[in-house]
Amino acid sequence: MTPDIRVKICGLGTDATLEAALEAGADWIGLVHFAKSPRHLDLARAGALSRRAKGRAGRVLLLVDPDDALVAAAVERVEPDLIQLHGRESPERVAAIRHLAGRPVWKALGVAARADLGAVAAYRRVADRLLLDAKAPPGADLPGGNGRAFDWDILRGADLPEGTMLSGGLTPETVAEAVRRTGLSAVDVSSGVEVRPGEKDPARIRAFLAALRPGP
Repeated sequence: MTPDIRVKICGLGTDATLEAALEAGADWIGLVHFAKSPRHLDLARAGALSRRAKGRAGRVLLLVDPDDALVAAAVERVEPDLIQLHGRESPERVAAIRHLAGRPVWKALGVAARADLGAVAAYRRVADRLLLDAKAPPGADLPGGNGRAFDWDILRGADLPEGTMLSGGLTPETVAEAVRRTGLSAVDVSSGVEVRPGEKDPARIRAFLAALRPGP
């Protein structure tokens, strides 16, 4: 597998798992600030982990439908390199948050059917990167991180922006096949490297990176 595939390990919450992701070569580490998530961090804890990762990987702060006050507080206290929006933010809201934050913004889009890719055209104009995640099941509390994959063949022949990221149910066992089938050059994992919701496994983090970057 080519080392050109870029990897984000999301939902980190401890020094040990953060170090595992950094030492394994993650390109980005993700910190979640969303109270309903088992991966939720308050801004103080997210800021502490962000400082540990500074200069070692891109620091992504995940927010869900944040208001202006939260965006401002998050930027000040966490100092992320970029923000990932994982709620129902409109294209206009994505653009506004990008301006307010003064840094790149990624937007996650839920995918369950080919028709869901219709949102790509509107968001590609305002987001610095799009992340395609499995659409949450009806009634789910979480917009992502549900351990579900979507049918990757939905993406066959789709007009997607350069750098589009694949997410949703990826694991160390499936990620190489996912990259082969979709042709995407960036992947995001959260639940796929956990032993239970919110508890990352350093060994699975290392295995995920090794599946894409095998040694000699």
